[in-house]
Amino acid sequence: VELEESGGGLVQAGGSLRLSCAASGRAFSSSSMAWLRQTPDKEREFVAAVSWTGSSTFYGDPVKGRFTISRDNAKDTVYLQMSSLKPEDTGVYYCAVDDSVATFLHGDAPDYWGQGTQVTVSS
Repeated sequence: VELEESGGGLVQAGGSLRLSCAASGRAFSSSSMAWLRQTPDKEREFVAAVSWTGSSTFYGDPVKGRFTISRDNAKDTVYLQMSSLKPEDTGVYYCAVDDSVATFLHGDAPDYWGQGTQVTVSS
């Protein structure tokens, strides 16, 4: 099982980035997918999650209204569109997969997660 994130980089505050995560090794169309992040001053933080159908989405309070999660089951890919970025959004963003979306909402360890992609927002 492999999760490969891409799309990270350096952006100015107020800018946008789109992260992608391609899953391989098994079918994930019936699994929930999510983004977590590790920031310099905090432990791992929940960012967003999407149900296996894509019909339900969940967001952490710091990103509500600014980030949008979506998925393409035909491609086993999940996306994170980030807008109005702030310096406090800086961190390593990880893609994760679990059979239950509750895992992400409860802060439990997901079944699978990737190596991460760095997002840096300059002020």
